[in-house]
Amino acid sequence: MTHEPTQEPAYEPSPLADVDCRPSGDRWQLIFVRDLKHPPEKVWAALTTPENLEKWAPYTADRDLGETGEATLTMIDGDTQMDMKAEVLLAEPGKVLEYSMGTDLLRWQLEPSSAGTQLTLLHTVQDKDWVPKVAAGWHMCLDVAEKLLDGTPIAPIRGADAVNYGWLDLNSAYADRLSIEDTGLPGHLSE
Repeated sequence: MTHEPTQEPAYEPSPLADVDCRPSGDRWQLIFVRDLKHPPEKVWAALTTPENLEKWAPYTADRDLGETGEATLTMIDGDTQMDMKAEVLLAEPGKVLEYSMGTDLLRWQLEPSSAGTQLTLLHTVQDKDWVPKVAAGWHMCLDVAEKLLDGTPIAPIRGADAVNYGWLDLNSAYADRLSIEDTGLPGHLSE
C-alpha cells in the first residue's frame, strides 16, 4: 500500500528542538538536536537515499549520500532548481554523515536512544544571522521527514513556500532561543 503525500490535516510545526550556536573559525555553527521515534538505520536511509531525500529535504541528490565522494545536490524552491556541488566527507552508516553543500558544512550524528534516535545536526554557515533561519528550515524539513518515517507522508515544505506553513514564527522563536537578532526573510525572498 502506497501512501500519497498530503498536507491534510494542515501542517502544524512540532515543538522547538534543542538548539545552540557557536563560533566555528570565522563562521557559525548551528547545533540542532531532535529525537526521532525510529531506529538509526531507518533515519540513515532518510538522510542518504535520493528516493527519500526528495520527499522531505530542501534538495534532491544525484546519488546515495551514504558513500564518500562528490555529489550534486539540487536545491528546490517551487519551480526553481539550482545545482550545488557537494562532497560527502564522512559516511559511517547509522552513525555519522558529513558533507559540504556549497559553502555550508553539514554533519548529521545519529545515536540510538530510548525513543529511537537522537539526531544531532551541526550545520556550519557563513553568517550568524542565518543560524535561526537554518534552524527554522531544518525544523520543518525534519517534521516532514518524521511523517515520512511514520508512514504518513506529507508533501515537502521547501523554499519560499515554507512561509505559508509557519516559517516566520519558527525563525522568530529560534532567533529568540539563540539570542540572535531576527532579521526575517532572507534577502532574496523579501524583495
